[in-house]
Amino acid sequence: MTHPIIRDLNARYTAKKYDPSKRISEEDIKVIKEALRMSASSINSQPWKFIVIESDAAKQRFHDTFANMHQFNQPHAKAASHTILFAYDPKFTKEKYAKRVDAEVASGHLPKEMYDQMMGAYAFAEANTDETGFNGSWTKAQVYIALGNLLHVLARLGIDSTPMEGVDPELIGKEFNQELDGHVCEVALAMGYHLESEDYNHGLPKARLDLDDVVTTL
Repeated sequence: MTHPIIRDLNARYTAKKYDPSKRISEEDIKVIKEALRMSASSINSQPWKFIVIESDAAKQRFHDTFANMHQFNQPHAKAASHTILFAYDPKFTKEKYAKRVDAEVASGHLPKEMYDQMMGAYAFAEANTDETGFNGSWTKAQVYIALGNLLHVLARLGIDSTPMEGVDPELIGKEFNQELDGHVCEVALAMGYHLESEDYNHGLPKARLDLDDVVTTL
């Protein structure tokens, strides 16, 4: 299939080794940040924070969070051009949701007279909230929508990436406590440009199940 979307997805792969001399342009970083901001989420909850690791100092901090586990991903912390920490709010309250509804009204997307109706959508979050106020299983799912969105954006921009669930949420939580502001990071995304001839995963054919195995049309 020659459609541009399919070409993007065929070109996208998980980079295994980055060229530390190559940097993502500031123009592309602006696109990446805006694409994150524009990501979809259930009831427009946006229960997330995205921490962009760009400076050498921030890279060192991230590098240090691999002290106890997942050292196979540690080289990406410094070699990749940038890394994004995808963090979810484990206790997304109705008061926090009201800020999103305020933005709906301010943008002109939602008429003021529908404010209470839109606030009623928080009932869906409540259905995923336990007696302690924890709804992290639901808000974490929203983060993966943003991750999937960004993977395609990067493919369109010709930027390589490596999704990493192999991170240490506890050490990240300590090292980036101030920036996370109560949010939890359990997945990160390294971004940049692969190292020619040393990235064994580059250029290999896709390995996916047949269409009929995963898609049923009724």
